Amino acid sequence: MPAFHVAVGDTATFTKTVSESDVYLFSGITGDLAPNHVDADYMSKTTFGRRIAHGALLVGFMSNTSTQIVAQSREAEETAVSLGYDRIRFLKPVFLGDTVTVRYEVAEIQAEESRAISDIQVTNQDGELVAVARHILKWVRNEGT
Repeated sequence: MPAFHVAVGDTATFTKTVSESDVYLFSGITGDLAPNHVDADYMSKTTFGRRIAHGALLVGFMSNTSTQIVAQSREAEETAVSLGYDRIRFLKPVFLGDTVTVRYEVAEIQAEESRAISDIQVTNQDGELVAVARHILKWVRNEGT
């Protein structure tokens, strides 16, 4: 059997400090202006004590690493597409100013279905696990090939 596009154990990482502008731009794009993300005074009175980043922003960072895996993949006459994220969990808050690292690792190959299943872990600057997910990539044959 020829080699698949990716192999179990292939990894990609992405590190980013979550800035105020990241959160405000994401709020504007999505329309999610919840006080958790944009109201410092409101959040100062909660157990969190300060604003937290959108969980969906973290999913965007996860998407970045899947794009990196696709860029590393073997040339093919197929296009990789995301079939989605399973078991997304936000385990701890990510605060503005936190630096997160996303680690994406191919965990399983389903060659007959042209799919790869990957595990994603997001940690903060203290090494604490703040989010996890599973991601499904599928390669789709290009028209005319």
